[in-house]
This record gives sequence, structure tokens and C-alpha cells, in this order.
Amino acid sequence: MAITEHRDPAEPNLPGIPEGEVGRRTPIAVVNDYITLTKPPIILLLLVTAAGGMFLAQAHTAAGGLPSLYLMALVWVGGALASGGANALNHHYDRDIDLVMRRTRQRPVASNRISPTKAFLFGIVLNVVAFAILALWVNLLAAGLTLSATLFYVLIYTRWLKRSTPHNIVIGGAAGAIPPMVGWAAVTGTVELPAVYLFALVFFWTPPHFWALSLLIQKDYEEANVPMLPVVSSRNFTVSTIFLYTLVLVGVTLMFALTDAVGWIYGGSALALGAIFTWMAWRLRQDESTANARKLYLYSLLYLGLLFVAVMVGAATGY
Repeated sequence: MAITEHRDPAEPNLPGIPEGEVGRRTPIAVVNDYITLTKPPIILLLLVTAAGGMFLAQAHTAAGGLPSLYLMALVWVGGALASGGANALNHHYDRDIDLVMRRTRQRPVASNRISPTKAFLFGIVLNVVAFAILALWVNLLAAGLTLSATLFYVLIYTRWLKRSTPHNIVIGGAAGAIPPMVGWAAVTGTVELPAVYLFALVFFWTPPHFWALSLLIQKDYEEANVPMLPVVSSRNFTVSTIFLYTLVLVGVTLMFALTDAVGWIYGGSALALGAIFTWMAWRLRQDESTANARKLYLYSLLYLGLLFVAVMVGAATGY
């Protein structure tokens, strides 16, 4: 799909830093921009889901107990580097879209504070280091799964789906659902059914979460010609689809609660958190206001974090 015409983000006179002033930036400002490339808030949530996979996997080993802090540190460092690298590559490839959208036009690459080439190399280096850490000190399966998440996010979602179909986030959400499987694989060296359930939780959580955000920044996507669901369909259809996917999500979480992989702490949390999610999605369906969309979006972040905390607490206590 064609993107609105604009100047090349690599040109020196784009909005952001005036021409001739790039070289006068302080080292702290430069470091801050490279950190911004990695999108730290996204990384934090992914690390929580990876920890959930590790806690649950450890509980299902013969040794039981808690996962090794050393192993968890390796998974977190490798996962953070890989996720940060994938996000930096996203900045590189999406610089044309970012420049058009008001919400993103001041990002480091779009505003010419970091060149597209440097962002690309930064993303590659982070992923190479991440793969090496996980392959050498965790296991090859965890390293391979992590690399597959980056490749899927960058090549399938960013380069293809995002610009071509309103189903982009439904399919592309698979990339963000891989960290719990990485956590499980790090502990056991395998991928088993509970890990697949954890993958499914994040996979089905992603559409209602992201579509709620899309309702908030719909005009940005329209200007950039990105076919997010609210852009190509009515607002009413979007909120109805959010409600439908919320029902599917809550159904999957409750199906998982019926297995012997988790206990009552997870089950009770899934029921309570899911009931709130469903009610908020229903309220948005009844009143399609921006305020309700924002509330659902913010709650969805809390929902996923608390759900995986419940996984960890249940696994650690045996309840």
C-alpha cells in the first residue's frame, strides 16, 4: 500500500534537529536516543511474560521450586537485547510512516537524530549478541525462538502485514507471543502444551489491546495510509471485533485454568481479570467514545501483566 509522499528521512533538513546541529548533541542525548530506539516499555512487558514461562516450566520439572536467577538473568538480557534490536529495526523500516504520523514524527530516526543506517546496524548487532548469549549459555532452542520472534516481527509484520492488510496485528501478534515459550524452553529445552497456552494468551490478547490503541490514533494511521482496522472499517465494526476477540481471549485463559498445568491462583485471577476485561470491552461496544477506548487500552496492559504475575505466583506456591 502506498504511503503518503514525504521527504526521505535520511535528508538533513527534516523536522527534529536543525541542519548543522546534529554534531553538537551531548553524549547523553545520543545515548537516550539509542535507548528510545529499543522501546523500553514494550521490552518490560515481554520480559514479564518470559518470566511467567520460566516459573511455570520450573514448577513442572522434577526439581520444582523457582527458576535459577542466573538463568533468568540470561533470558532477560538476551530477550531485552533481541526485543530492543527488533524495535530498532522497526524504527529503520517504518521511518517513512513515523514521519507522517504526529505521534511518531519525533522518533530518533524519523527526525534524523539517528541515521537509518545506524539504526539498522544497531538492531542487527543487538540481535546477534542476544542470539550468542542465549545459544552459548541457555540453549539453542531458546536462542532460535528468540531470533524467530525478531524475524517475524521485522519481516512479516513490519515489512509486509502492517502495510497490506487490516489483519496485520492479528497475525503479527505471534511475534510478541513467543517470549513465554522462550522462558519455558530455557528451563526445559523443549516446548510443551503449557507453553503453547501461554503463547495463545498473548496472541489473542494482542488484537483487542492494539485495536483499542488504534482507535486513539486513528487519524495518524489514516494520514500514513496504514490499513489498521479502524481505518478500513467503521468504528462500530472495530469495537464489535474488539469485544469478540476479548471473549476468545478470556475463553482461552479459562481453558488453560482447567488444565493441571496451573492452580487456583491463576484460575481465580483469570476469571476476575477476564470479567473486568469483558465488561470494559462491552462498555466500549455500547459507547464508542475515545475515553472508553483509552480505558480499555490501559487496562489491557495491566491485565496481561497481572495475569502473568498470577502464573508466577501460582507456580511458585503450587496453588
